[in-house]
Amino acid sequence: MVEATGTEATAPQGGTGRTGAAFLAVAVGAVAMGASPVFVRLADVGPFASAFWRVALALPFLAAWMMWEERLRLRALPRRLLAMPPLVALAGLFFVGDLAFWHLAIMNTTVANATFLAALAPVMVVLGAWLLLRETVGREIWAGLALGIVGAAFLLGSSYRFAPDHLLGDAFGLVTALFFGAYILAVRPARARVSTGALLFGSSVVTAAGLLILALMTEATLFPATLQGAAALLALALVSHAGGQGLLAFALGHLPAAFSSLVIFVEGVAAAALGWLVLGEHLTLLQICGSLSIFAGIWIARPRGRTRERRRTAQ
Repeated sequence: MVEATGTEATAPQGGTGRTGAAFLAVAVGAVAMGASPVFVRLADVGPFASAFWRVALALPFLAAWMMWEERLRLRALPRRLLAMPPLVALAGLFFVGDLAFWHLAIMNTTVANATFLAALAPVMVVLGAWLLLRETVGREIWAGLALGIVGAAFLLGSSYRFAPDHLLGDAFGLVTALFFGAYILAVRPARARVSTGALLFGSSVVTAAGLLILALMTEATLFPATLQGAAALLALALVSHAGGQGLLAFALGHLPAAFSSLVIFVEGVAAAALGWLVLGEHLTLLQICGSLSIFAGIWIARPRGRTRERRRTAQ
């Protein structure tokens, strides 16, 4: 499906300083993506329309990011877009699937079911990083993954429930996890070939086009009716897409895909915390324990490559 090419695609780039910056980037990015349910709830358009605006409104900012990063002029933008490697377009298509099936899951099962099943994306990434990208996946990663899944289950508490009439929606939730996992696995090797800004802009053009088609086919209206709705969509674009996805793409140029995917569990912690702070939703002791389990898993799975090298050298 996705093959890594070159040494940059199979190993993290940079030294300890860059690894620390990349870890901070993916953590902050997960929080920014975790804010998306709040913005979607405050927007006054349908789910596919909000998904389209999430990406479309971010395009001018992503274009400016790419132009600044690569010292491009505006007239060179179309030529640069056409010259991007196929992996960039593939990442954009995977993200269309991620957002589309996420909204289908929400409409056909409980939000709790959809959230938990979509949170299984790191399982797909860890397996894909091991089998497709040939990344070394040690015991720490598997332990961190297990703690992350337990934490995600605790975040939902007793909200998750199995019901035969929710089977289709539950299946959509699992497909969401597959698409987001595939997105990360495409972004990881793509970052070895293009800059962060180019990757985000190129893939988002493809994503916006796909989501526009879906929105026009399924939504009664595409435009928000209130100023609050428009502001929420702009925040969704700048914070969750340009900010969250941008920081994730940057981090994937310097961290292994398997570890980066575990930090995505923080998205659930952020969603629960923001639901409490902004929407007044109750935060339970079980959710707090789930958050601590996720952070413990990330700590256990953190990269230790340089430390191990020093120990082997000393021996």
